Amino acid sequence: MKNHLKSLGLVVLVFGMFSCQEEKKEVKEVAIETAEVKQNTIKSILTAREQANMTPDEIIGRLIKGNENFISNNLTQRDHSAQRRMATIGQYPKAIVLSCVDSRVPVEDVFDLGIGDIFVARVAGNIENRDIVGSMEFATAVAGSKLVIVMGHTQCGAVKHAIDNTDAKSMNMLALDDLLKEIKPSIDMTEKTGEVSSENTKFTNTVINNNALKTVEDIKKQSPKLKQLEAAGKIKIVAAVYDMETGRVNFL
Repeated sequence: MKNHLKSLGLVVLVFGMFSCQEEKKEVKEVAIETAEVKQNTIKSILTAREQANMTPDEIIGRLIKGNENFISNNLTQRDHSAQRRMATIGQYPKAIVLSCVDSRVPVEDVFDLGIGDIFVARVAGNIENRDIVGSMEFATAVAGSKLVIVMGHTQCGAVKHAIDNTDAKSMNMLALDDLLKEIKPSIDMTEKTGEVSSENTKFTNTVINNNALKTVEDIKKQSPKLKQLEAAGKIKIVAAVYDMETGRVNFL
């Protein structure tokens, strides 16, 4: 009996020592991983030199890579406190994005970006108006951004209501009624395949694409400066659509 107890005690001791070693190993591995994360954490923001050296096509490439990070749930680690402090010195964003107000489209996250990386303008249906075009002129001609993106998204509520002829005016929402009218030309220019209804997903998605493309053309019409900068190759003005299901941004 005594020998049995001794053997059992020895087993418990050995097991305890082994478990302790494994725990120490796990703690060490976690510490190493934490140190690596801290080491790879981005603390800086874009500088004037970095912005100046980028081309519009290079920026598009970087945004596509950032979107891949978003899709694979591999977003860049950032020290937002450090970035926030550095941003007080100045800002040199690479692009300005006109997006819909939809809360399900987090623009910076979609492109894996941080503080100081891009300007973001948002309005339902991602349509332009004079104030937004003025903001784009500031972003490019004054602040040095090289890219203007009009980014629509699938399942856009504003586009759906425009397609379905929602009578916002009768609900005393006069400003919304005006906004929906701005989307109507994109519906008119879309080939009518099947039912003209937001339930027709293929038709709706085509309208969403056309709406983003039309907004790009409207921006150029409203701003001779932006059109001039693009003609000189200093900026690009492009359309894109964010797919709500996949998380992918498709440049049109």
